[in-house]
Amino acid sequence: MRVQIRIFGQVQGVFFRSHAKEVADRLGLVGWVRNNSDGSVKVLAEGPKGKLEKFIKWCQVGPSGAQVEKVDVDWYQRSGEFSDFEILR
Repeated sequence: MRVQIRIFGQVQGVFFRSHAKEVADRLGLVGWVRNNSDGSVKVLAEGPKGKLEKFIKWCQVGPSGAQVEKVDVDWYQRSGEFSDFEILR
């Protein structure tokens, strides 16, 4: 499966992207994470549904220092275009 996640709140400047990559790598997910200009963080990840659900639960809390206010999640079919999980600048 593929999931697109938008995380809102105090989620930039708290190492959210680097922690998201660590969690995604540990779960064996592929895709990317980036900061958006509106202060949110966007994730596009692919992998088994159960592991994506665990990743979403982590995104609802984030790393220490983050204050997650809202998480939007959209599910799609897996595309298979990614080989690893990366942080986009």
